[in-house]
Amino acid sequence: MESRARENCYTERLLRKAILEKGTVLGGGILKVDSFLNHQVDAALIDLVGKHIAKEFSSMQVDKVFTAESSGIAPALAVARQIRVPMVFARKKRPITMSEPVSESAPSHTKGGTVNLYVSAEFLEPSDNILIVDDFLASGLTIAALGRIIAKSGANLVGIAAVIEKSFEGGRDYLLEKFDVPVFGAARIVSLESGRIVFEDNSCS
Repeated sequence: MESRARENCYTERLLRKAILEKGTVLGGGILKVDSFLNHQVDAALIDLVGKHIAKEFSSMQVDKVFTAESSGIAPALAVARQIRVPMVFARKKRPITMSEPVSESAPSHTKGGTVNLYVSAEFLEPSDNILIVDDFLASGLTIAALGRIIAKSGANLVGIAAVIEKSFEGGRDYLLEKFDVPVFGAARIVSLESGRIVFEDNSCS
């Protein structure tokens, strides 16, 4: 247990270091981390974060990891590799090859509009226990749309995880109220005021 805690803290410190050194606060609560997470991907770091998240949910039966394209794909795949289960991602545009989709929509803070999400019904079965993994947890609205897709499919949502959680936006409480499942953020940011990134104090600080 102690060695696991040390390993988790090591990963969290590496993630925080990357956020501080490579992240840019753009204002309006937006944190740009496209140099290592959601445009260019630091594969070694995201693999470590994927392992960290997988350990957090190791006591649960997870059959599939679910996310939204495109920024959620890298961390979701890293988690799925650790658990050794398939990763499914919701598309933002329905291809002509997709039959019988399950769909939902959600407002996007960074894109300034509404995003539609589509998943083939065949990939979310009623017997599946699903873990949602995304790059960010902010307001929780996109993740909630993924949760509604899971509910429509008849599958079972067992947990929610994000690489970076902006806890000051209230998404955690919103998701807990909507779905009543464990919510985990690998790095939790409590403030971006005045362009300064402030992390939550914890045992790894």
